[in-house]
Amino acid sequence: MKALLLENIHPTAVARLEEAGYDVDLRSRSMSEEELVHALPGVHLLGIRSNTHLTEAVLEKSPDLMAVGAFCIGTNQIDLPAATAADVAVFNAPHSNTRSVVELVIGEIIVLARRLAEKTTRMHDGIWDKSAAGSHEVRGRTLGIVGYGNIGSQLSVVAEALGLRVVFYDIADRLAHGNARRMGSLEELLAVADVVSLHVDGRPGNAGLFGPQLFDQMKPRALFINASRGMTVDTEALRERIISGHIAGAALDVFPVEPKAQGDPFESPLRGLDNVILTPHVGGSTQEAQEEIGQFVAGKLDSYVRHGSTALSVNFPEVGPAREPGSARLTVLHDNVPGVLARINLILADSAVNILGQSLSTRGERGYVVTDVSGELEESVLSQLRDMEHTLLLRALPAHG
Repeated sequence: MKALLLENIHPTAVARLEEAGYDVDLRSRSMSEEELVHALPGVHLLGIRSNTHLTEAVLEKSPDLMAVGAFCIGTNQIDLPAATAADVAVFNAPHSNTRSVVELVIGEIIVLARRLAEKTTRMHDGIWDKSAAGSHEVRGRTLGIVGYGNIGSQLSVVAEALGLRVVFYDIADRLAHGNARRMGSLEELLAVADVVSLHVDGRPGNAGLFGPQLFDQMKPRALFINASRGMTVDTEALRERIISGHIAGAALDVFPVEPKAQGDPFESPLRGLDNVILTPHVGGSTQEAQEEIGQFVAGKLDSYVRHGSTALSVNFPEVGPAREPGSARLTVLHDNVPGVLARINLILADSAVNILGQSLSTRGERGYVVTDVSGELEESVLSQLRDMEHTLLLRALPAHG
């Protein structure tokens, strides 16, 4: 089976898949829609990061594709409804680089508050600028976290340990960690936060979230950080407020348009501004995080192919039971309608097939049944199951040692 891994995915993923017997093709850059259409025929597993966009047009022309691994947190670069319609399972790494992003943001808060980026630039230019003007401690200041999921909540804990007061806002009902206070609205948060750190997902409703209106509601001389999604911030509006002095500094790790390959030119209206930190989407790019992501997502892809496990899939019903030694496994992806499980079991019973274990889960319009049986399944049985009215995808996995 062939696996195509794009965007310099960590070598641990290559090793993990090659050890499992896959033919792995590793590329250093992302691919366009046209390139993917030509590259994916014959490919069973695809690994991407955030710059490769998997569209409905690509999925429709990739008949061999079984599963996609997003070697990152977000999956907004993948058309998930189209992947589901194409019976392609999608997996990601929702927690593996959480700590890396948190540490980057903590470092940026300190660097911005002390205006260290300007100081080091002037030192490299040969200018000795020993002044405390505009330089502040972070202790006692208020951090406003917009989006209190895995990263936002861990940032909350670490920030408190540094002496920051933490307030947060999230559209979901989130449990506050430590002494953090939930704010009733985004506007309430902006009114009190000395530092605003953005940690929202890539859903369409978040596009352009921070523009002129919200920037103007921030406290004068507050700091702004975005390590979530580039499309959430109007960078022109941010530039204007930094130049005017309303916002004292900013750090951005993500951008509305990002270069596709290492070394490509980078353009942004924020380039050249004092007390602005620009990093090339490296929030999760530590050796520790990338190694863990490589192992985790590659393992999920292999487990799906080898065992039919959909545990932690972002678009398939989640089923991941352990296998009994010597059992064969049958997986059936089907329309989520009543009676499918009963029909499967009737066919197996009529064929004298002994069921050792069975799990069913549903998600939206799809259901997924995993059945372990004694011995191998005959083709006549598989044919009946495949021909059931609501069967979408049937796989028979050989006996497991």
